[in-house]
Amino acid sequence: MANPIEVLLKEKRTFKPPKAFAAHAVAQPRIYKDATNPVRFWEKEARALDWFKPWRKALEWKPPYAKWFVGGKLNVSYNCLDRHVAGPRRTKAALIWEGEPGDTRTLTYWDLYREVNRFAAALRQQGVRKGARVTIYLPMVPEAAIAMLACTRIGAPHNVVFGGFSPDALRERIRDSESTVLVTADGGYRRGGVVPLKKNADEALLECPTVKTVVVLKRTGQDVPMQRGRDVWWDEFVKEAAAYCKPEPMDAEDLLYLLYTSGSTGKPKGIIHTTGGYLTGVTATTRYIFDLHEGDTFWCTADVGWVTGHSYVVYGPLANGATSVMYEGTPDWPDKDRFWRIVEKHGVSILYTAPTAIRTFMRWGEKYPEQCDLSSLRLLGSVGEPINPEAWVWYWRVIGGGRCPVVDTWWQTETGHILITPLPGVTVCKPGSATKPFPGVDAAVLDDHGKPAKAGYLVLRQPWPGMLRGIWGDPERYVKQYWSRYKDIYFTGDGAKLDEDGYFWLLGRVDDVINVSGHRVSTMEVESALVDHPLVAESAVIGRSHEIKGQALAAFVTVKEGVATSLELGDELKAHVVKKIGALARPDDIIFSADLPKTRSGKIMRRLLRDIAEGRALGDTTTLADPAVVASLKAKYEEQE
Repeated sequence: MANPIEVLLKEKRTFKPPKAFAAHAVAQPRIYKDATNPVRFWEKEARALDWFKPWRKALEWKPPYAKWFVGGKLNVSYNCLDRHVAGPRRTKAALIWEGEPGDTRTLTYWDLYREVNRFAAALRQQGVRKGARVTIYLPMVPEAAIAMLACTRIGAPHNVVFGGFSPDALRERIRDSESTVLVTADGGYRRGGVVPLKKNADEALLECPTVKTVVVLKRTGQDVPMQRGRDVWWDEFVKEAAAYCKPEPMDAEDLLYLLYTSGSTGKPKGIIHTTGGYLTGVTATTRYIFDLHEGDTFWCTADVGWVTGHSYVVYGPLANGATSVMYEGTPDWPDKDRFWRIVEKHGVSILYTAPTAIRTFMRWGEKYPEQCDLSSLRLLGSVGEPINPEAWVWYWRVIGGGRCPVVDTWWQTETGHILITPLPGVTVCKPGSATKPFPGVDAAVLDDHGKPAKAGYLVLRQPWPGMLRGIWGDPERYVKQYWSRYKDIYFTGDGAKLDEDGYFWLLGRVDDVINVSGHRVSTMEVESALVDHPLVAESAVIGRSHEIKGQALAAFVTVKEGVATSLELGDELKAHVVKKIGALARPDDIIFSADLPKTRSGKIMRRLLRDIAEGRALGDTTTLADPAVVASLKAKYEEQE
């Protein structure tokens, strides 16, 4: 019997927005014409926010530094809460939260406003002032959003550290940001177990002299040591706090938050995001790209420890007065239908998740979504890495029932908000393509000489509101990493190609575009070819050193349930890649694995795969969902040597 996904891809190369959807979409075709003057377009979007003082100049651009809405003053917490509680959204659900064990909480805008005010007042009472950094190391619980919003209320930049990071990683981020307060929890839940957050924090704090206060949330109820004079339970911390904390008027260019992201050198970079431009960008993109209407329930499945959680779990949805869903656990606990149970239970209408998760769902099979009612869904989104066409179509057909537009989005921690994306009521989609730049964004593909090209490096030629303003404490690195390849042009570090319709196809990081015998090969393209094979569930391709070719391709492959692996299947997969791309893309090695090493958020750890392929030390595996996977892969690779 023919594979329905293969049939669809052969018969249907493009997907038009449903007419009924397009008629009532927030974004209409004229939006691109309205954005022919980008600065004027972003000014219009900024006016959708509440400002204490209007700006005197929309953009001040002195490459590589931009200032947006110069002289304007506003407050993020005020825009996410105060202006909503003054009207009919006061009793509307702001956050719907579900814990991994099944406990749930719904916070209305008034509930959230009250909790944020109390925590902000308590921070002020503790001596936290405008500009003082606060590190947040929490599980995916409402208090994570509360702490973030409380920091923005008093002008204290937050530094959110993903709850899966090790004590060493936490220590590095606290020390670099020179935080004075740490907000953490006794623990969090993960696949039925407990993550020892307080224990990790205590270990990290042995070398963090700037931290004077540690606020500890009771989440799991486990016994944890509390250091007298430093540690305080969350409930005690807010007990005497005032019910109202006046929002600090913030300059549009005041620091809003730091977020650390991996660097090519291995040392994390503290990305600087400021207030007015960032909030303008996330508010506008949330509304247009996700076609946000008053009755929607929006679920971005990312952790708040990543920029996707910052922008599309907390700030974007709440600034728009939307209902945002938060989930603490993993998609497969207690069973592989957990995501779909949440969609059904809470009536989720917009779902935004990662291609890695989608491919995992494909591997698990259609029986899990089929046993749930997903009729509330009306829009699907993809984020985090390029999505292969097969996964796109499966998502559209199985999860969306063939009725939901799919927005495949491209952006980075550094960009703050989405920059390349379909607009769901406007754009004709091609599975695997992020399509066109968002209105007001100037993206291009350049060759090594800075000339426009059909395939090459993805760049941004004009400033945009949510762009990073630098790297914390390292301006030289900021200039060198993002602005040195081309004069006054932002270098994204990603490869891309343009098709005949001007659609962008992302090829992954430039260091994932390798040189095999003088030919440039995109590892993402090879991965897509492997996943195209009917027996393959997931793949990760990396380059390893080769004595003759310079570099060779090594492919780590996970097959679908019930499929037996063999040398013959490996040869078949190599031939399949040759058929799809050409002989130059043939992998030298196919390594089968029951799973791929991933972070707890689902991102494949290609750095570790390179270490395995090169026979180097594995390094820190504390962010992996299952560190044993790496040891298993390494053993399998060495067996083939």
